[in-house]
Amino acid sequence: MRLHKISSWLAAVVVFSLFLAAGCAPVAEQAIEPEVKLEEQIPEAAVEEAVAAPVEEPAAEEAITAAAEEAAEPEAELEVKAPEAEPAGTATLKLKFTPEDSTTYKLIDETRRSVKWEGSIPDESAFKGGGRQKRIEMTFTQQIESVDDEGNAVVKITVDALKYLSRTKGKITTEFDSSDIKDPEHQLANLLGQSYTIKLTSAGEAEVVDAKEARSAVGRSRRVPKTGFALLWPDTIKERHTVPALPLAGKNQLRPGDKWGKIKTFSFGLMGLKSYKKIYTLKELKDQGDRQIAVVEMNATPASEQQDQPEISEQFDSTGTYTGRLILDLSTGKVEKYNEELLSEWLVAPPSAQQPEDEEPAILTMSETRIYSLEKID
Repeated sequence: MRLHKISSWLAAVVVFSLFLAAGCAPVAEQAIEPEVKLEEQIPEAAVEEAVAAPVEEPAAEEAITAAAEEAAEPEAELEVKAPEAEPAGTATLKLKFTPEDSTTYKLIDETRRSVKWEGSIPDESAFKGGGRQKRIEMTFTQQIESVDDEGNAVVKITVDALKYLSRTKGKITTEFDSSDIKDPEHQLANLLGQSYTIKLTSAGEAEVVDAKEARSAVGRSRRVPKTGFALLWPDTIKERHTVPALPLAGKNQLRPGDKWGKIKTFSFGLMGLKSYKKIYTLKELKDQGDRQIAVVEMNATPASEQQDQPEISEQFDSTGTYTGRLILDLSTGKVEKYNEELLSEWLVAPPSAQQPEDEEPAILTMSETRIYSLEKID
């Protein structure tokens, strides 16, 4: 792979250091038709990265609120059409809801960043590798409160269990485990047992109806509850409960081999924006006892580059993979499993003038992994 030169090794060190410190968030997601043509923008809101500093450190709640509002994207209204009779060999991929029905899910949302070097570094004292991790594990129960004539539901979400880990360069900055609460006054302990309400469409689009009570409970913490608030921002909740692998309403009668997709754009801070064309394929319809199961797989490829890429990003070679898989119970209309994993890497080598001829060429690798997993457990 051809590696571009950077103007100075110090500049690379600064970029990689800021990469570990800066936050990042998905920007938007745009639907495309089964023929993979751009169709209608369906924003997929950013998950605000919870602050990695210890909870005792003061924070300005107003600044956090402003950042969350700035990241919000307008929602696209989707017209839900009544399904027609299914032709032989097809299935309707959508969520189904029954009033008062309850389902329990386990969610994992994780972001990992790392910086490492290989070979001989011209000035090892000027650069040290490291990593950053944020991992959320949440078990929640969703209870269907009502269903409208178009098949959309008002859903009450109750937080049953929670684990939260934030780590920077090997040092844990925030850690919480609801199965072993050491501090009953911890901000995240106040979130246990709390509920918020969302609207969920049959196409898997979520929006917040009411989360005031849960926010109020987190706000009662004696410590600055910035991490708890971050978990309850409207865009964060929407991202948590949206199922992007489902096709648009009215275009959901599919047979094995059919494809549909979306364009999703991520922000990587100093490295700019990167868009991916997510192509979903209905791989198979299979019977399990009295249930019919749909298996959907997703593979993504880079879409056209954004026009406002920062100049520094041109100094790096980038690679990446983005995959996903959905297991949908068509009989109950419930998600059994859903996951997505994105891996992005950037590589840079020091200028040849700074590299001794008798030493192995040095390469710095910067990577970011984002994992989303949802699994039905009851």
